[in-house]
Amino acid sequence: MKQLVILASGSGSNAENIVKYFEHDKTVQISHILTNNPKAGVIERANRLGIPCKVFTKKEFKEENTILNFLINNKIDLIILAGFLWLVPVKLVRSFHHKIINIHPALLPKYGGKGMYGNHIHQVIVENKEEESGITIHYVNEKYDDGDIILQKKCSVLPSDSANDVARKVHQLEYKYFPKVIEELLKH
Repeated sequence: MKQLVILASGSGSNAENIVKYFEHDKTVQISHILTNNPKAGVIERANRLGIPCKVFTKKEFKEENTILNFLINNKIDLIILAGFLWLVPVKLVRSFHHKIINIHPALLPKYGGKGMYGNHIHQVIVENKEEESGITIHYVNEKYDDGDIILQKKCSVLPSDSANDVARKVHQLEYKYFPKVIEELLKH
């Protein structure tokens, strides 16, 4: 059985979508949901979904080997970042090379990097009068939003669209494609 862990910092809508996608798959288990935010909505979602949830500190993640050892000891096959906002430490990236993926709510490389997350990205895209946005699913490396791209999907941005309109379109792409990419990666 493939063991997955999801890291999230926010509401956890993508995490819940992934859990529900795999809930009847006997070959995949969402082992845990991990969060760096003790007030994150993902905690309530994890509890409701019956998935063990662990809150960790920056020190446990970056300085100590607490999270790295946790992932190794639980024999995690794939680490999924779903709205996780911290840069992943080099030691973790190297220990799980091409086993950590992230979903970015815009097209990379143009709208990536530190601070480019959530509604802020959608607002910048609207302000820049972009004609399209979308999602980028990529492997995680030592830099924000810099790893090899696995999949990009686009959506149109109309001149009348608000940041919330763009967010809705992007969320639809996230919910549709992120679980399918995970499923494909697990076959290899």
